[in-house]
Amino acid sequence: MTEPGDVAPPGTTRDARLGAAPGVGYADPVSRHTLRRLTGNVAVDADALLAEEVPVALVYNRRPYVVMLCSPSDLEDFAVGFTVSEEIAPFSGISSVSVERHSRGIDVSVTIPPAAAARLEERARVLSGRTGCGLCGVDAIDDAVRAPRPVTSDMSVTPAALWRAGEALRAQQRLNRDTHAIHAAAWATPNGDVQIAREDVGRHNALDKALGALIRGGIDPAAGFIVMTSRASVELVQKAAMCGVSLLAAVSRPTALAVRMAESAGMTLVGLLRGDSANVYAHPSRVTEQLNTGEARAPDAKG
Repeated sequence: MTEPGDVAPPGTTRDARLGAAPGVGYADPVSRHTLRRLTGNVAVDADALLAEEVPVALVYNRRPYVVMLCSPSDLEDFAVGFTVSEEIAPFSGISSVSVERHSRGIDVSVTIPPAAAARLEERARVLSGRTGCGLCGVDAIDDAVRAPRPVTSDMSVTPAALWRAGEALRAQQRLNRDTHAIHAAAWATPNGDVQIAREDVGRHNALDKALGALIRGGIDPAAGFIVMTSRASVELVQKAAMCGVSLLAAVSRPTALAVRMAESAGMTLVGLLRGDSANVYAHPSRVTEQLNTGEARAPDAKG
């Protein structure tokens, strides 16, 4: 029986092919550090848990492609999610994923078809990614703001399902409870039940991990929706759309570019999901149920 926030293990052949169980051989995602706590004019020695961020190199067919700063957990999920969401190769084209830790970072080696590797070379996207940026180092503007893949899912949710998923996401943030520095991405069924949750210091890394966990577990991302602890930025819309997700909900506001991308992709984009309130910025028709609608008014501080 699986616990909330996890998937049933993939089939034996695929599991062996795509690496060890999440967490094996990694550094700890949090570590304890001493500090000096100031309260008024009183100072005391104390300690606290801090989030680790580790350079993770994605290596395709023995050629380094990108280095991202990640939380060192669920890296097989991350590699699969990144490969699919960045349109490097479909899941069926991934032959193997292996993780090797070095003194200063972690290599994640992914084997893909030669044709996909050749296309990757043409993209010339060897970069060093920062924690907060999913597009750092992209050479071509057209690649950075590429048109998202249209989503076709007719899934719909009720407001109550959004509230339920938002509440469940908070309960899944195990690492963030200790560090207050880690994002989370979760996938929920249309009724708001969270089935997958992944955490990372980078919001786009957390989404890639969640998408990778779904794909590795044989779950269609289009059958539910994504809820996230961050703002809804454009690369999140692009990644979710690439995997067929038709509704993305975030606890903070979206950017204007993210809204335009969601509108273009046919994706429902929800922001400021907090408690039993939210704003729907694009394609509100997927949020169903009879609602009391008031007269339009000027945006306030929550708009």
